[in-house]
Amino acid sequence: MRNYTDLQHKKVLVLGLAKSGVAAAEILHELGAFVTVNDSKPFDESPDAQGLLQKGITVICGRHPEDLLDEGFELVVKNPGIPYSNKIVADAVSREIPVWTEIELAYLISEAPFIGITGSNGKTTTTTLIFDMLNSGGKKPLIAGNIGTVACGVAREAQKDNMIVTELSSFQLMGTKTFKPKIAILTNLYDAHLDYHGTFDNYAEAKFGVTRNQDENDYFIYNADQPIVVGYAAKSKGNKVPFSSKGRTTEGISADDTTIYWQGEPYMDRSIIALPGKHNLENILAAVAACILVGCDKAKMEGILATFGGVRHRTQFVREWNGRKIYNDSKATNCLATKSALDAFQAPVILLAGGLDRGHSFEELRPCMGHVKGVVAFGETGLRFVEFAKSCGVQQTIIAQNVEDAVHYAAPMSAEGDVILLSPACASWDQYDSFEIRGDVFIEAVMKLS
Repeated sequence: MRNYTDLQHKKVLVLGLAKSGVAAAEILHELGAFVTVNDSKPFDESPDAQGLLQKGITVICGRHPEDLLDEGFELVVKNPGIPYSNKIVADAVSREIPVWTEIELAYLISEAPFIGITGSNGKTTTTTLIFDMLNSGGKKPLIAGNIGTVACGVAREAQKDNMIVTELSSFQLMGTKTFKPKIAILTNLYDAHLDYHGTFDNYAEAKFGVTRNQDENDYFIYNADQPIVVGYAAKSKGNKVPFSSKGRTTEGISADDTTIYWQGEPYMDRSIIALPGKHNLENILAAVAACILVGCDKAKMEGILATFGGVRHRTQFVREWNGRKIYNDSKATNCLATKSALDAFQAPVILLAGGLDRGHSFEELRPCMGHVKGVVAFGETGLRFVEFAKSCGVQQTIIAQNVEDAVHYAAPMSAEGDVILLSPACASWDQYDSFEIRGDVFIEAVMKLS
């Protein structure tokens, strides 16, 4: 960990615990800050809070006192999920107290450079691919961020010869001030998290934070096929590396039906790639570009691409059963993600979909429903999704109670050569605490098929 002294003897409020809050509080304490942690969970129900108190950190649990900032805090480090409309956060902003997420802290203490990956879709696949390829190539990568490992905890242990491959959400990036990755990636921009950001422009500006502080010593890899991203890329001061899946280009990385090109020259045969789907090709291009820039061996990259079957819950191949291929895409919590999943297949699809009803339309899916031969819908949107499927000409539809029930209906509905695909197009929270739990239930049910 770099000896960062600017926080010594400063009063810092850590707002919200969970994994990131605990790690941030511990590191701030080690850096000599006077740390107070505030969390809504009662103290006697929070082992994390109890452990921090034993380390000499002030803990306020069970409530968020509205006058908390009157104690003279000079910095707030908040959980990314806490919105800026929160009274304490809004009060901090009005008092011009800096508000960070732990990503900023990770950057300030890290001896290792960062590869930062953000975008509306494809972050986790791109992050995982980069990590796997760099790891295979002996580049000593570490993985962190929104993918499940706390960035400041990883940064604390990182050495100069490591590289921290970091998945970044818009929530995390909003809390950065000086964060400057050596390589930044923006996969795409679509409407998302507007309940948090208020407008698409606010959301996009948060995502732009991945490259905002870059300069001519850094690289910005971006989606050249999306005009909104190209517009933001024009504002980056990093070396620009566009990627395109629409044919050969002379700059950056690109692909046609047979070949991946680097700076306009053939670089890799597409036939080696195991992961299906145009959206995944975009992720692959971004990942390969990042690995080229850090000098990763091409043969090592090809070895990973030939075997990589997808990230868990993201068009993840589960098993082949009686001639049917079964995929888990539980992470598809919006129509765009489900559209990408459906576009990845040409075989007939039995689609399992549904979940939390936010009142959103499914019309975005209509152009890609032509090869969907059956729909099993569940959750709050079950009836609406079935009605939509029928309007698209889908002949076989049924409403199931839950994902496990849906698997039992989908199996006999399918035929040899079909794809059975869980891609809900909805959030999970009506029935499951997370898309991960929903996907795990699906996998368990699929593995029980005999």
